[in-house]
Amino acid sequence: MTLDTEKLEENAERAACLLGAMANANRLLVLCNLVKGEMSVNALAENVNLSQSALSQHLAKLRALDLVKTRREAQTIYYSIASHEVSAVLETLYALYCAPVLEPA
Repeated sequence: MTLDTEKLEENAERAACLLGAMANANRLLVLCNLVKGEMSVNALAENVNLSQSALSQHLAKLRALDLVKTRREAQTIYYSIASHEVSAVLETLYALYCAPVLEPA
């Protein structure tokens, strides 16, 4: 694989911000859950086993980086993925760490 390092240099800061946000295991799990589709804060808290206050802090950081977006319905706030880069990185991580390993024939 050949990388265009000039292009990477132009976007290194953006990439570092994305990877920094995803480097926290709890935020990574939040994003993994959201890649399946929009979820309420309560459902997310249950799925990632975090208190609502801890989850809110992680969601605030992800929202500040424009990685997730919100939608309010009455008293419930729903979160969803807002960045195609997040989905692309999660697909790569899934392929590396979660896909079944095929044994050589």
